[in-house]
Amino acid sequence: MLDVLDLSSSDARTTEDIFTGRSHPMPSGRIFGGQVLAQAILAADRTTSDDRTPHSMHGYFLRAGDASAGLTFSVDRIHDGRSFSTRRTQAFQDGLPIFSMIASFEREDPGLEHDASMPAGVDDPETVRSRRDAARHHPASGRLLDQIPIEILHTAGDLYTQPAPDTSPGQAVWMRTRRAIGDDPALHRAVLAYMSDMTIQEPVLRAHGVAWSTPGLKVASLDHAMWWHRPARVDEWLLYVQESPSARGGRGFSTGRIYARDGALIASVAQEIMVRVPHPHAINGGE
Repeated sequence: MLDVLDLSSSDARTTEDIFTGRSHPMPSGRIFGGQVLAQAILAADRTTSDDRTPHSMHGYFLRAGDASAGLTFSVDRIHDGRSFSTRRTQAFQDGLPIFSMIASFEREDPGLEHDASMPAGVDDPETVRSRRDAARHHPASGRLLDQIPIEILHTAGDLYTQPAPDTSPGQAVWMRTRRAIGDDPALHRAVLAYMSDMTIQEPVLRAHGVAWSTPGLKVASLDHAMWWHRPARVDEWLLYVQESPSARGGRGFSTGRIYARDGALIASVAQEIMVRVPHPHAINGGE
């Protein structure tokens, strides 16, 4: 993950800043959306002054990316004001845009401050991990848990191989990187964007008793929005609280709040997905 977030500057120049990158392998062959989010925000960040940090981004996934091919990122310096800077970043493969994002950066000043409280009664990550380790895992989900760069602990059970026992349209997930990643705040912000695209689709599936392993299930992210509220370390436990207020017309919508372990609200997230579920008999194992 850290290797693919280490973008290269290109000697090529147009009216935009150009960066190049690559992807880590994915079982599906398609680029993980969170990776492109993180790379895009890092590219934009490199074109702003050191006193400005991203506070919001809005992006659209335009095409499926090929994880075996390189990526080109173009950054348009749309605006630099006294307090805010705006950047548009597009990711290209084979000359075609696969992702388009506009992000805003701020020179932070003192002001009003409050944040929504972390939900009470959520099991801590140590309790969730001990409960998970005591359970028997399907080999496929076990490999997934071991090989991804982010450690993920579902407080109410995962959806990898079977539906959740309850069908409430929400969940809480503890997340952190598997090892320390240094002290660069720009990298921590980018990895937080990477993490924000993980599991945010699941409240839609959980609400309808659908597991990731459901034959014929098709899910693709359509857009993604994120607001950074406070700095945080992604190599320490963060609680990602998610819910889906609506699904209709082959689309599902989810929102999320990311909290530090001390209860501070770190970021807010919103995403809409395309979701195609096979006939109900396929979900229930019928013929």
